[in-house]
Amino acid sequence: MRTMEWAARGDHLGGIPRKMMFMSVGAFAKAVANLLNTTTVYNLETLLRLVRHRPPGVPLLTVSNHMSTLDDPVMWGLKDFPVTDAESGRWVLAAEDICFKNPVLSYLFRLGKCIPITRGGGIYQEHMNEALDRLIDGAWLHTFPEGKVCQEDAPIRRLKWGTASLIVRAPVTPIVLPIVHHGFEKVMPENYMFGRRPPIPLCNKDINIVIGEPIIFDVPKLKHKALEMSRDVPFSHAGWPKTICGLDEAAQRSLYTTISEQIRGVMERLRGVSKSFFKTN
Repeated sequence: MRTMEWAARGDHLGGIPRKMMFMSVGAFAKAVANLLNTTTVYNLETLLRLVRHRPPGVPLLTVSNHMSTLDDPVMWGLKDFPVTDAESGRWVLAAEDICFKNPVLSYLFRLGKCIPITRGGGIYQEHMNEALDRLIDGAWLHTFPEGKVCQEDAPIRRLKWGTASLIVRAPVTPIVLPIVHHGFEKVMPENYMFGRRPPIPLCNKDINIVIGEPIIFDVPKLKHKALEMSRDVPFSHAGWPKTICGLDEAAQRSLYTTISEQIRGVMERLRGVSKSFFKTN
């Protein structure tokens, strides 16, 4: 069962609550990113182009590291970015245990185009199907494939397979755009006082965002390779569908690993670019 899916629909109460939510949260994001802190962005024009002018019916899937609970929406509060536009705004996977604790929070986050994900619920849980539906619609979806907040200056961790599964299952392969940022861990530190986050975002911090170039995936070719590599590999039948897009579990695991590692490698290279670029600017 999909949690409060009716509240996430664009026609809910004529779309007015969603528009109000995007305007208020967008204003908050712009204030935190540009007034209270200093945000520097590399390659913003690529993100703007793909949000505004990608081919009709082609979904956009942005992926980023996860430095704080404020990454979304503040990372979209960039100058010249249409963060208050509810129609073109992103859908995002959000942790159910944080954003959907009660009916009020559930309703508000649903208005903000958030899709609840149960951590540990697997890549084929019902709300992942909802995320897939949004890609089928040709919409923009954002994910944090590391799966949880990490505030250490450390290499990108092994990615969860959910993002890879969406890429494979989408009828039209999405444009995958990697993003790496740092600075949000200073704006909303996890252990600010007595092991808790601060009640409001901190000020006078530097936020740096590096937007990469689209990652191209030849999914049919990757499927064929996964089938070849997994032909003699046993699998566990651990509750997975017997076939997804014609692939058994062993092939799915091989395919999702390959895609996830490619994304992680690109994100790690962007992390290096981020360090060198912002140290010299």
